[in-house]
Amino acid sequence: MLKQSLIALVAAGVISIAAPYVAAQDNSSMSNGQSNTQSNSQSTDQQAPPAQGNGRWHHGPPDPAMRTQELTRKLKLNADQQTKVQEILQTEKSQMESLRQDTSSSQQDRRAKMMGIRQNSDSQIRTLLDSTQQKKWDEMQAKREERMGGRRGGPPNGGDQQAPPPQQ
Repeated sequence: MLKQSLIALVAAGVISIAAPYVAAQDNSSMSNGQSNTQSNSQSTDQQAPPAQGNGRWHHGPPDPAMRTQELTRKLKLNADQQTKVQEILQTEKSQMESLRQDTSSSQQDRRAKMMGIRQNSDSQIRTLLDSTQQKKWDEMQAKREERMGGRRGGPPNGGDQQAPPPQQ
């Protein structure tokens, strides 16, 4: 009886540990099937997969190429738009990395500057889009704001906090 219980317990543990890995393989094989421009080895070896298939990234900022792919899928970007979007996102990434390295500014100042960089990139991307894509973009941005509302360290409605200074 003890052996059977132990075997059942070990089997349950193996299944519970292996299940997320199987699900991750299913998600990455589905995304690999959607991308005909990359080989399977490149798309699985060089890219960090979204966490649990919900579109959120694991650690750190996503790669500009990955973000461009995601926007291409969601907004149906043409080749010219893809090139320009990736350039904008690459510039954003390098500016963000520079700010992260800058220890002379306070964290609050760096955060405000990062928000400004992100807003600038978002507006540049939006100007590249046609009216149908802009509508979808605006919906995506509204959803992002909704998700991010609870992570800003205060009440979702902003409470008594002041808004960041206007962009120059």
